[in-house]
Amino acid sequence: MGASADDAREFHDFFERHYAELARFAHLLTGEADAADDLAADALLALWHRWDRVRAADHPTAYARGVVANLARSRVRSAVRERRRIALFCSPHSPHTDGPDVPSVVDVQGALRTLPFRKRACVVLRHAFDLSERDTALTLGVSVGTVKSQTSKAMAQLERLLGNRAAAHLVGETRTGRGAV
Repeated sequence: MGASADDAREFHDFFERHYAELARFAHLLTGEADAADDLAADALLALWHRWDRVRAADHPTAYARGVVANLARSRVRSAVRERRRIALFCSPHSPHTDGPDVPSVVDVQGALRTLPFRKRACVVLRHAFDLSERDTALTLGVSVGTVKSQTSKAMAQLERLLGNRAAAHLVGETRTGRGAV
């Protein structure tokens, strides 16, 4: 790669400014604190290997969040596949229930984990990170319209799971940085 001392210094500054935010984003997407640190580190390693591209990006932080989102998506998909295999192995004839799992509905992170990845990412970026619709779209590589519709659908789903007051509380407080997300 042939990185210069200036590249290393610039990347180090980027790392120091954004590592905690990227780890928090990964934690909110996966619901796993240990995995969040690994995902943030893996993302930053990938960013270092493509530092010229990151530095040239119009929005380097959005680029970094996009890398974290992609890594988190892969991890969530792998975990779902693994849980399905384990469930098939342990209990091939377990009864299916249509109702939600009450303990996971009670807390916000549990409710967030029930959302499909894109909806969860939209809610987390919009309400926990207080990003604009445009910045959320840049981060996820989708249109602003997609962000609007996915966020709206996700909030409706959270309202059904948590109740109207709890979902409103989630949005109201996270916009000021004090929310439960």
